Amino acid sequence: MWCGIDIGASTAKAVVFDERIVSKVVISSGFDTKRTAEEVFEKGLKKAGITEEDIEYIVATGYGRIMVSMASKTITEITCHAKGAYYLDNTVRTVIDIGGQDSKGIALDNGKVQDFVMNDKCAAGTGRFLEVMARALEIELRELGELSMKSQEKVSISSTCTVFAESEVISYKNQGKKKEDIIAGLHEAIASRIYAMVNQIPVKEKIMVTGGVALNQGVVQALKTKIGKEITIPEDPQIVGALGAALLARETF
Repeated sequence: MWCGIDIGASTAKAVVFDERIVSKVVISSGFDTKRTAEEVFEKGLKKAGITEEDIEYIVATGYGRIMVSMASKTITEITCHAKGAYYLDNTVRTVIDIGGQDSKGIALDNGKVQDFVMNDKCAAGTGRFLEVMARALEIELRELGELSMKSQEKVSISSTCTVFAESEVISYKNQGKKKEDIIAGLHEAIASRIYAMVNQIPVKEKIMVTGGVALNQGVVQALKTKIGKEITIPEDPQIVGALGAALLARETF
């Protein structure tokens, strides 16, 4: 069996693979990255009903990959997300990954990375942006998607900066604007930011969106409208990078 471990800014993921996904685990990333890696690995093994001796090779990816002490090898998240997405659907030609700290656009050619673009310098267009806005609106992060779908008159968020956008949200809140309309405006702003980013690579159908933000139906709908092409969401969008790492572990071994 093989294992892929993806240590992201917000969550840590592990996938145990043996010609199929044997187990998959997602936990919150703690301050102690090394301990987080150990915890997600242990939970992956437990869920699969195996021990560490049953794992032949481990590939780590993500921001904290160098802290995964049990890893046999580290590989960038661009390569791992491409591998995982193509395994799930071999008709995918563009991957848009929206994580906690960054967002990525990856162009595929028969499963290989043809080109990519990445936003890792600014929180706008990432899960962190949504976390800040949810806090400003005094609602749970998981509520954003469902609430935004109820919007009848979305507001316009003009700033692409998280700090200034938060000020706009507070201003709209003080004007008595409905939460769902503010959230819909925020999702539109994220979609615009990501659209501008991915347009730097060849955006071809089929498009798959991965990462934790893919669970937000409001963001996905805004992206569909902005890009003007059909978008697919895998069953577990958060584990695609870890899955790709597990597949690369198998190939490397």
